[in-house]
Amino acid sequence: MGQALCVCSRGTVSLGGARYLLLHRLAEGGFSYVDLVEGLRDGRFYALKRILCHDKEDRRAALHEAEMHGLFEHPNILRLEAHCLVEKGAKHEAWLLLPYVQGGTLWSEVEALRDRGASMPERRILCILHGICRGLQAIHGKGYAHRDLKPTNVLLDEDDRAVLMDLGSMNQARIEVNSSREAMAVQDWAAQRCTISYRAPELFTVQSQCVIDERTDIWSLGCVLYCMMFGEGPFDMIFQKGDSVALAVQNPVAVPPDSRYSAALHRLLSSMLTVNPQERPHVTDVLDQLEGLEPAPAGQDTTQI
Repeated sequence: MGQALCVCSRGTVSLGGARYLLLHRLAEGGFSYVDLVEGLRDGRFYALKRILCHDKEDRRAALHEAEMHGLFEHPNILRLEAHCLVEKGAKHEAWLLLPYVQGGTLWSEVEALRDRGASMPERRILCILHGICRGLQAIHGKGYAHRDLKPTNVLLDEDDRAVLMDLGSMNQARIEVNSSREAMAVQDWAAQRCTISYRAPELFTVQSQCVIDERTDIWSLGCVLYCMMFGEGPFDMIFQKGDSVALAVQNPVAVPPDSRYSAALHRLLSSMLTVNPQERPHVTDVLDQLEGLEPAPAGQDTTQI
């Protein structure tokens, strides 16, 4: 998996023939963590993602994530600079070197606005949403689906451009299911790889004769749009209270009655959060709808939560 890497005693790492200075920890999850590093040759900042691999299946999944990144050279998809597999005794770590996007995640921006009692202007929502859609369009165009789109997997650069990251759950867009055994396999996979409060309804109870396609991402996109509009995903609170998200996603999503966003944006939201995937739009349809949306009137730019 990629070039060999060595950790030096002075807090530097070598990857792909270049050396990087370890600065500080950016984020940490259950089985991975991300460090900020600086290229000693070019002076640029990078994010070094380390994925803990306990067995062969973990190593295969890490290699898959690296391969998915390598498919794209697109401004709305985080590119992979270099990667490798490092032995750590009996275990391994997969190291992915990625560009450092200083703006942070979309979720951190939504949280900051919510903490101030403000919400995101419609004009800005449309701009960010457009970037996410362009990234999804590139992914779907190659026959894949992201499968784990959520605010924490969208970065915002210094120009507020949306950049999709965390491609570890990506797989083929079209999945044909022809038996109850295959349905259960897809359902179990989704339970492990697709965040529950952003997971499409058809992935909770997979039918024994069906086709799952890339429109699972459009449902997730609708949840992301809802989050930008109202400060949290439509099913975040349901999950936090311990109620059934699987049941909740089968019903129409309630929109706060005091919303001051445009009717057109609400229609776009509703179309993406259509329970029946066959009635849900494709990303090209969403982009067409976005092209027809006008910027929000000035009075809508100060919506309060």
